[in-house]
Amino acid sequence: MGYIHVEIDVAQTPKKIGGVCGDSVASFRTPESTVILLADGIGSGIKANIYANMAIARLEKLLETGFSLRRAFSSLVATMHESRGSDMPYAVFTVIRILNNGEATVLAYEMPEAIFVGRHSATILQRRNFTLGLEVISESNLFLEPGEGLLMFSDGVTLAGIGGKTRLGWSSSEVCRFVNDRIVAGEKKKKLYQRVHQQACELWGVPSGDDCTVVAAFCRQGKVVTIFTGPPASRGDDKKVVENFLSQPGIKIVCGATTAQIVASYLQKELKINLSDVSMIAPPGYSIESIDLVTEGAVTLNQLYNILDADPVYFEPDSSVTRLYDTIIDADRINFIVGTTSNVGHGDIAFRQQGIIPRVKIVELLARRLAETGRLIDIKKV
Repeated sequence: MGYIHVEIDVAQTPKKIGGVCGDSVASFRTPESTVILLADGIGSGIKANIYANMAIARLEKLLETGFSLRRAFSSLVATMHESRGSDMPYAVFTVIRILNNGEATVLAYEMPEAIFVGRHSATILQRRNFTLGLEVISESNLFLEPGEGLLMFSDGVTLAGIGGKTRLGWSSSEVCRFVNDRIVAGEKKKKLYQRVHQQACELWGVPSGDDCTVVAAFCRQGKVVTIFTGPPASRGDDKKVVENFLSQPGIKIVCGATTAQIVASYLQKELKINLSDVSMIAPPGYSIESIDLVTEGAVTLNQLYNILDADPVYFEPDSSVTRLYDTIIDADRINFIVGTTSNVGHGDIAFRQQGIIPRVKIVELLARRLAETGRLIDIKKV
């Protein structure tokens, strides 16, 4: 099936107009999965927001330090149990982890049921409840395919209108029925989270009775780009590294003349320079049959980094840097295979004088900038 990309959207309003929402949402991607967290701090306003963010920060830290998802979740639940009924920070939360093959795990502590949105209809996500110490938590497991997704929300949605426009609130089953009605009416799935949020706000009226947050996580086939730049540290690894590069799914890019020679030699193809490249700024590009894009190395990567935040309308219409930008900017996942052999040219005073950052460092800077835009970045040094 390849890499499944998860698109995340959030609709959120605080209890008080212009106030701070007591719910908090965070997400991050790893080479293996996408993790989405929704926490609802006790009360509302700044205090609740701080509690929610503290819960998310703790869970993120546990996962970063190597805790499994269930162990990290259980640890946070135990902390919340100690805080319950005291002045200590307290929040309830839902965590979704979706692996790159679509396998999803949903763990919830004192939160409404999530909704599974399939290709043609929506259903409440079935979950198993079990005790953890003196607390009850729930778990759901499923496989998501492209075109399918999940909706999760805080209890500000399921309590919407309680005692007013609704007698007992807007239950998860009623939210699911609403979602199905919108699907039948032809509503785009990407808009469903907004419709649910809008309806909850209308049921509350003004002022709202609680913070309202709806999070959507929809899957689609991911667009993958793999960039091979720099010869491997050991020439004996050339064949293995090129084979790994060629086995990657999606678009394949080679950055660097020496790297291109290694790939061309393995493929037994001719490495050609693009004589049509007449840019006065960007280095000329190359071409190798069966490789999507071939460019110069460090200088091109530096120029790409310098224009990442620029308006493309000002780019040269056809240059190696513009082509590289156009190729990666549409990607969901970018794999960097970075050779670590030393390049004496990178230490030349001419390079330093022009501000050209060596290959390994510029790749790390590019990766950081691209990751900030929600893309999954994976760097392997060879």
